[in-house]
Amino acid sequence: MGAFCLLNWICIGLVVGVCLAADPFAYFDMELSYITASPLGVPQQVIAVNGKFPGPVINVTTNYNVVVNVKNKLDEDLLMTWSGIQMRRSSWQDGVLGTNCPIPPKWNWTYQFQVKDQIGSFFYYPSLNMQRASGGFGPFVVMNRKIISLPFDTPDGEIVIMIGDWYTRNHTALRKALDNGKELGMPDGVLINGKGPYRYNTTLVPDGIEHETINVHPGKTYRIRVHNVGVSTCLNFRIQSHNLLLAETEGYYTSQQNYTSLDIHVGQSYSFLVTMDQNASSDYYIVASARFVNQSHWQRVTGVAILHYSNSKGKAAGPLPDPPNDAYDTSYSLNQAMSIRQNVSASGARPNPQGSFHYGSINVTDVYVLKSLPPVRINGKLRATYNGISFVNPDTPVRLADVYRVKGAYKLDFPSKPLDRSPRVDRSIINATYKGFIEIILQNNDTIVQTFHLDGYSFFVVGMGYGEWTENNRGSYNKWDAISRSTVQVFAGGWTAVYVSLDNVGVWNLRTENLDRWYLGQETYMRIINPEDHNNKTELPVPDNALYCGALSRMQKPQKISSESTVLACSKLFIILIAVFSTMITGLS
Repeated sequence: MGAFCLLNWICIGLVVGVCLAADPFAYFDMELSYITASPLGVPQQVIAVNGKFPGPVINVTTNYNVVVNVKNKLDEDLLMTWSGIQMRRSSWQDGVLGTNCPIPPKWNWTYQFQVKDQIGSFFYYPSLNMQRASGGFGPFVVMNRKIISLPFDTPDGEIVIMIGDWYTRNHTALRKALDNGKELGMPDGVLINGKGPYRYNTTLVPDGIEHETINVHPGKTYRIRVHNVGVSTCLNFRIQSHNLLLAETEGYYTSQQNYTSLDIHVGQSYSFLVTMDQNASSDYYIVASARFVNQSHWQRVTGVAILHYSNSKGKAAGPLPDPPNDAYDTSYSLNQAMSIRQNVSASGARPNPQGSFHYGSINVTDVYVLKSLPPVRINGKLRATYNGISFVNPDTPVRLADVYRVKGAYKLDFPSKPLDRSPRVDRSIINATYKGFIEIILQNNDTIVQTFHLDGYSFFVVGMGYGEWTENNRGSYNKWDAISRSTVQVFAGGWTAVYVSLDNVGVWNLRTENLDRWYLGQETYMRIINPEDHNNKTELPVPDNALYCGALSRMQKPQKISSESTVLACSKLFIILIAVFSTMITGLS
């Protein structure tokens, strides 16, 4: 117990030294383990967080310092990532292989980061080896401080809905299929909050499947946060007879527009304001159905939950509300995506308009065109690529390799445009310029809709279109109120253009959120270093509890596993001491 408590005293010095003393701390324990569940009526192994599937919500307020102790009870390595949380100055906490050594089985590791100047709807999940396909995910909500007003009336309640396509095969079986050069095929269903569909159709939905019920009160308005945590399928989200007033996406308030349904792509998050203004003659359907597929063939792959008014007079019955009637035409969805605009008059996490950043008048310093193609065989293995490069994660994470001068861990030669050469497997990353302002063109020549995600940042979605992008397409860019977000769709046979202001030092993963393509190598990293920072002002130092692997494996000490009661006792002491220190320092400031 003494050694563990000593570690906590060391942590006190660390967190007080690197975080604002006046900002509160929030502590969470996450134990990831396997449990048996039957979300589609078939018993299968899923990944639970603290015994729950999906995992519990992390709920904090802007600028909180978040401490998450992750215990790996799986039988393989683990990393947790925090989709959309920008990890300002601390890519060490990002939770992907290029920035962190994995947490071995039976080990634990503590993430410490600040949700600096962020608000909104995010989620966490395990980032390695397609583990998200088996679960391990949960919502991450960052609330406004009370002194910052919301751009809408305070809702009467909050509801989190996690949707996603689902296979009855677990992630190891899916991984094996990809390793054998096979496609994953059609999923077995769509889950809503980890549960299968309500039995709206006795032919399509077997008996005995547990469904989700959302309980509401008539006349009340709820903020409904929806996340697509699935494997690879875009889902159309809708609530029967109710309008979805879009209010926020991935940390940024939107111009408030009503939608009858919205396409939510893999990895994306939205907040809707939904008023319970119906007469409750019966319950209502909540639906998440696959997009851009053969609807008759995919009819059974539909998630259905129930919206239950407290004064409801009966069960939901009859056909589901219709999806958009454009299975093979993405123009409606593309126009819908471009209709999502930033609320340039609203305050975000700070008391100044979040839209006051005039990105459209900033000179672009670099342009990167990232082209994706259907997976191909490279050296006999099925691989996916950006610009002909299928990424293999380095044995030693990039910034650790920098700090300890490990040579040959990676290459700084990622091409800024597709090259006329054969595809290859490589460890090539982008050598980006600190405080640069770059344009990234995502050219999707694959056969499926993809989503692109960038860690450490949000970007302005300035344009989308069809065919091959050319410089003439810049004339169609939205340079005033484009939405800022961290995950954006790129339609098959089309392109999406984003602007990014590179003000966050570190090494940041950019990837497709489609788990199959990501697993097959469709990712890289941006390395952003401030050469003038010699005092850790723009990047925090290597954390004291860093794990070491690859060329630095010799530096890793064995982890001593303390008893749960010892950990709990010392953690409580740690929390009390931090609170006392924070109060003392606040009083002196």
